[in-house]
Amino acid sequence: MQSSGPTENNVLRGTLLMIGSAFCMAAMAVLIRYITQEVHPFEAAFFRNLFGLLPMLPWILSHGRDGLKTERFKLHFMRAALGLGAMLCLFSALAMTPAAQVIAINFTLPILTTVLAALIVREVVRARRWSAVAIGFVGAMVIIRPFGQTFETGAILALVATLFMACAMTTVKMLSQTDSANTIVTWMGLIMTPLSFLPALYYWQTPTLWQLGVLVLMGAFATAGQQLLVRAYRAADQSYVMIFDFLRLPFVAVMAFIMFGETVDIWTWAGATLIIGSALYIARREAVLAKQARIEARLPTSAPADAQAIPVTKIDRPALAPDDGAAAPERKPDA
Repeated sequence: MQSSGPTENNVLRGTLLMIGSAFCMAAMAVLIRYITQEVHPFEAAFFRNLFGLLPMLPWILSHGRDGLKTERFKLHFMRAALGLGAMLCLFSALAMTPAAQVIAINFTLPILTTVLAALIVREVVRARRWSAVAIGFVGAMVIIRPFGQTFETGAILALVATLFMACAMTTVKMLSQTDSANTIVTWMGLIMTPLSFLPALYYWQTPTLWQLGVLVLMGAFATAGQQLLVRAYRAADQSYVMIFDFLRLPFVAVMAFIMFGETVDIWTWAGATLIIGSALYIARREAVLAKQARIEARLPTSAPADAQAIPVTKIDRPALAPDDGAAAPERKPDA
């Protein structure tokens, strides 16, 4: 019997949606790089949060207090605080470091998320994925070069921003067990907007109409990128469409060269290659494990009709889905 996998149309749709998302995210990064030359990064972050919250207002008005109902407000606040830390570091990094270099470092997100999942959520991570994490870390060090003469504060801020993002994603995993996606996104905007206004107020300068237009466009690209990303994940397998997210780097490289004359050095390309390779491997392993978990969930928990067959129980199941090690030996039924 044939599997009910994604159709070719869904795969093509997911590919095009993800490419569109990568383009929008790249445009947002380049606009941040542009506007933070005139507007302080903290003020730009505030406007990013404000314009990100506005599209959620119709949902808030239609659902009211019931839509925002949650029993985990403290975790929502933590998620927003981590997200704000990531945003302030990322905007500051883009203000002082070439955009392509910042985006390349940002690709370490799945690598750092894997580490945090092992430390906080207690997920089992075995040798192969730890090897991918190590390779990704080497790639980040190749880009940052913390022990050489080309050490840059902006590169370190980009790595710190990615660490904050990974922590925020870990809290989102926890929140998604009880709250809807719209509730999580709305609470994030409601908390991050006033929080980001406080540091922005210290550096405040009233933006000109041109600057305000750029900030609005930045927010529009950010919202469009997120919307396209969600739809890409719905249309096709996440581990597949994620491949096209790495187009952000060449998109950013071309845009930054056109707008600022920035070029990408060989070390950034080399480090990005290591990071992207390790991130793709981790994504592939996550997809394989998720598929094995779905198969396992469909297995019977009582003995099959054959009286000589060994029943599949919860105790036996881990042997059916090893994470990264060698395949478990097949158990033969007793004679």
